[in-house]
Amino acid sequence: MARPATVTIDLDAIAHNYRVAKSQAPARKALAVVKANAYGHGAIDVARKLETEADGFAVACIEEALELREAGIRNPILLLEGFFQADELADIGRHDLWTVVHNQAQLDAIARADLSAPLNVWLKLDTGMHRLGFAPDAYRAAYRRLKALPQVRSLTLMSHFTSAEDPASPATRHQLERFERVSRDCPSPRSFANSAATMTLPEAHHDWQRPGIILYGASPFVADPEVQAQLKPAMTLTSEVIAVRELRPGEAIGYNGTWVCEAPTRVGTVAMGYADGYPRQARNGTPVLVNGQRSRLLGRVSMDMLMVDLTGLEAGVGSSVEFWGRNLLANEVAPWCDTIAYTLFTGITRRVHRRVLG
Repeated sequence: MARPATVTIDLDAIAHNYRVAKSQAPARKALAVVKANAYGHGAIDVARKLETEADGFAVACIEEALELREAGIRNPILLLEGFFQADELADIGRHDLWTVVHNQAQLDAIARADLSAPLNVWLKLDTGMHRLGFAPDAYRAAYRRLKALPQVRSLTLMSHFTSAEDPASPATRHQLERFERVSRDCPSPRSFANSAATMTLPEAHHDWQRPGIILYGASPFVADPEVQAQLKPAMTLTSEVIAVRELRPGEAIGYNGTWVCEAPTRVGTVAMGYADGYPRQARNGTPVLVNGQRSRLLGRVSMDMLMVDLTGLEAGVGSSVEFWGRNLLANEVAPWCDTIAYTLFTGITRRVHRRVLG
């Protein structure tokens, strides 16, 4: 390994976090959400780690599901966006995948399909996200039709929260009430709880939970330390200082001189940039750790490098720099980049060296 930019994935931390999610409702089941390459952590590695204890996995689309099947993962796998073309149904049946149905076209395609085996269908209700799902006034009819189809083996009812991570939002209560009211006459297993609801809303646990971001050690409640204290961050992004400059007051740093030194400043250049997945929009002052010492970003992030403040630190060429991980939470870094931990995790590019532990 030459260039020191490295992302380290701790699979034991992910297993711990799945157990935390399960412990919130031990008698219920939980799909581990591994879409988007397990939020950048490596879907195959994560699924192999969890396959002996996970009740199933959830992905966005059939391509992600088939990748897991080809790697030997036999657990149930749910397609959260369902299928996009009717010809996918053959592969869904062949590989024993579960599919969400969220619109009339998907329902009609199943009704027309000649399948080798019936499907496990998750019927989605739009309770307020207004993204996917049947409207409340159409949901029961969709349920009855699917229930009567020979192409359908089982039905699970589902919806998705818009604001469960915001305890002050009235939307969560409204969505729960709508889900209960619309599905009251549809006797089937249910699923509503995402990460936030899994950790704080027992009334939303139902039969299946769908933990996502918490599996990777980031709490959906950025301002609440209680949930975070139960989780172990699973991704650590690091690199090294590759050059040091001693700058005088009035000298500028980086493209367009967005940082101007107000005092004598010792600056370290680090092998990490937006082509590695570190956000270009990170502002001056974004926290970093240098040899475990707290420091800050100076100047604009460039494609391959960025600069950090070494003033007063015991650090030099070769010093380690942590951008987020167990010692510096992604949830602390993300607001400095006008984003969320999800985008930090999923943005790491292929040129960053990858190390997997556990």
